[in-house]
Amino acid sequence: MKSMTGYGRGECAQDGFNITVELSSVNRKQAEVSVTLPREAEMLEAQIRDAIHRSVARGRVNARISLHAAEGKLSARKHINQKLAKDYAAEFARLAKQLKIPGEVTLDQVLRAPGVFHTDEELAETENLWPVVEKSLNQALSALLKMREREGAHLAKDLGARVQTLRVAVEKISKQAPQTAENYRQQLLERIRSAGLENIAPDDERLLKEVLLFADRSDISEELTRLQSHFQQFADCCKTKEPVGRTLDFLAQEMNREINTIGSKANDAVISREVVTLKAELEKFREQAQNVE
Repeated sequence: MKSMTGYGRGECAQDGFNITVELSSVNRKQAEVSVTLPREAEMLEAQIRDAIHRSVARGRVNARISLHAAEGKLSARKHINQKLAKDYAAEFARLAKQLKIPGEVTLDQVLRAPGVFHTDEELAETENLWPVVEKSLNQALSALLKMREREGAHLAKDLGARVQTLRVAVEKISKQAPQTAENYRQQLLERIRSAGLENIAPDDERLLKEVLLFADRSDISEELTRLQSHFQQFADCCKTKEPVGRTLDFLAQEMNREINTIGSKANDAVISREVVTLKAELEKFREQAQNVE
């Protein structure tokens, strides 16, 4: 079980350049990827998105990739095309002589000539950036996934505690449910006596029929069985390494359906009290499940 929140960073150097990848993820029902790239690496956006989608099934991931020169590692050869600069200087000198323009050719004039001086970004455009970006991205993804796993372990522990509380409440309801029909029969007899109808026997057919109808209407055995099944499905989710967030969302919806049905069927104070507990704890379960990938 993994959380949808996390952070990861990766950094690699190549040919005097540093590539830094920062990934941060937050909760989303679906998988969303936002990529911020320098102009020189915009052509890599699709590859970066695909790599992230292969590792992240749910949540919004913000990816920020930066490119900069490694301090002290860029030589002049990296910035200046020396051969082209010499050719420009010779041509400038020849042209000045032909036009009879006084003065020497300056370094500033040569550097201003097209193609002589390259910025870091211009150099980066000529490099194959994907291998080093991929390496940095894999480092960041590894760190992101480890953090999501650590957070997921805490979520699993909390969700397990919620489910245990649900189990205890369901067990109390299961023990109380068989007494519901008998309690109703006793209450019905008491109301009959209070009304002055003393001639109604406890085994009167009409009374028994009413009690049986009530027992049928208030039977919650199916709902209790399904709740137990949902608890087992949650236990299975805790054992798998696959994304389970959507499964937990579905389980929460189904458990809520069963709990509401129990609350509407059971005409019993003890069961009603436990239903309140179930609803309160299920809401906490639902909120926490929204953090799971």
